[in-house]
Formats: sequence, C-alpha cells, structure tokens
Amino acid sequence: MILSDFVKKMPYLVRYVKHSEKLSTEAIVEAVLNNGDWEDVQGMLKIVGIQKAARIFRRQLRGVRQNYNPKIANYFDLYFRHYA
Repeated sequence: MILSDFVKKMPYLVRYVKHSEKLSTEAIVEAVLNNGDWEDVQGMLKIVGIQKAARIFRRQLRGVRQNYNPKIANYFDLYFRHYA
C-alpha cells in the first residue's frame, strides 16, 4: 500500500483537503500524528518507516511554523527519541 491510498481510506485525517492524493509525505505524517489514533500512526509508520517519519517530524518541529498540538509534539518527540 502506498501512502496516498492509506490516506484515501481515512478521510477524517485530512478532511480539510479536496484531493488527498496530492498531499506530500510531510503533510500526511503531520496529519496522521495530529489527527490519527494509535492504529493510524502504526499504519503510517509501516508505510513510511519510523526513521523517515522521525526525520520529517523533527524537521517540522525545527521549522518556523509548525501545526502540532504541544502535547502531541511532546509525546512524539519522546517516542521517536526512544524508538528511532
């Protein structure tokens, strides 16, 4: 399964986007971490890989603008430090 198919099956993750198949990997990782449940996160990690997801997440946190809920950002910062 590819990432765009994964997001199509779960429209609640990106309900604000008309064409979810055009989203970048970075946008999908952010949407899943922010809006998904644990099964969604695990499914995304199987497709993207934990190392790549961690790199994307860390790059997004270092950016000037990031859209992560502070509790979510803290949790996944700790999660990726431990597992990636």
